[in-house]
Amino acid sequence: MFTNCSSSTTSLQLRVGPTLLNHRSGIINLNRHNSVFFPGRSVRQLSLRTTASRSGHILSIRSSSDHAAMVFDEMAVALNIMDEIRVETSRMEKSISAVPGLAIILFGDSKSSKAYEVPGLMVGIKTLVVRLAEDSSEEEVLKYVSNFNDDPCVHGILVQSPLPSHMNDKNILNAVSVEKDVDGFHPLNIGLLAMRGREPFCVPRIPKGCIELLRWYNFEIKGKRAVVLGRSNTFGMPTALLLQREDATVTIIHSKTKNPEEITRQADIIISAVGQPNMVRGSWIKPGAVVINVGTSVVKDPSASYGFRMVGDICYEEVCKVASAITPDACGPSLLMAKAMLLSNTLTSAKRNHNFM
Repeated sequence: MFTNCSSSTTSLQLRVGPTLLNHRSGIINLNRHNSVFFPGRSVRQLSLRTTASRSGHILSIRSSSDHAAMVFDEMAVALNIMDEIRVETSRMEKSISAVPGLAIILFGDSKSSKAYEVPGLMVGIKTLVVRLAEDSSEEEVLKYVSNFNDDPCVHGILVQSPLPSHMNDKNILNAVSVEKDVDGFHPLNIGLLAMRGREPFCVPRIPKGCIELLRWYNFEIKGKRAVVLGRSNTFGMPTALLLQREDATVTIIHSKTKNPEEITRQADIIISAVGQPNMVRGSWIKPGAVVINVGTSVVKDPSASYGFRMVGDICYEEVCKVASAITPDACGPSLLMAKAMLLSNTLTSAKRNHNFM
């Protein structure tokens, strides 16, 4: 059942270069320590209460309330990551005359396909988009995948998901070269992610984005208790595996879990992607926990301008009063953050292909 948890009015301003954003939080410092994300790498613990400048961006967050949770700013993080990708692609081109290439296969002209439009040229990544008809045959898609697998200028391949209903997603997913699987969903990549001492070629974008948020804000993961709500192949499972790689103690909560409130209340880090409006209440949260919402739902709301509103798994109004840090109201890792992770995966693949460090 949908419960209305409206946003609080505590506000702040965030400046990223020429961009001014409104959010809520305390004063923080973002300090990036490496250009490309690799799972399992340790994180330096730095002070969060200073002012810093990196790559020309000054990140500062100020709030009128010291008691509200710090609010993650995914857009600021994504813009900084994309800035670093741009630096690395430029260095790569100047050093070895190679440019990362990304191939994207889309279907139809629906709004959902627009979510796959990435600003590759802005960061020095060549992007080739193939737009097929909704009723295209599976064989036609497999032909494009095969061509991209063989193309040395293509380092990443992304196929729009979900696929049209008449296509077998397993056949197409398995056909993508594991080394060019920048979505990170190839069975071999997931298998490598699950194995200690082994490294996947690429990591799923949204789970990777969640870990990146924690890394950017220098939240310690090692030794912490983490709860992931949801066990999907595309989010829940890979997120839990990534947290384990960071030496967290991880529990996955799903539809058959008994006493989810009690389990969640023990967590230092909570990441939710179940698509249940306001499921996680303030009473579920351990004081000082870090909370990342990924799951969102559309619910009817007569007071909203369009008659509906987006609602997250996390009851923001309640949780922000208990947690130490939280993602914005009804939002998870932003679309821009997902695109930044896709471009990061493409750069990583290109570097690996060219043995470029």
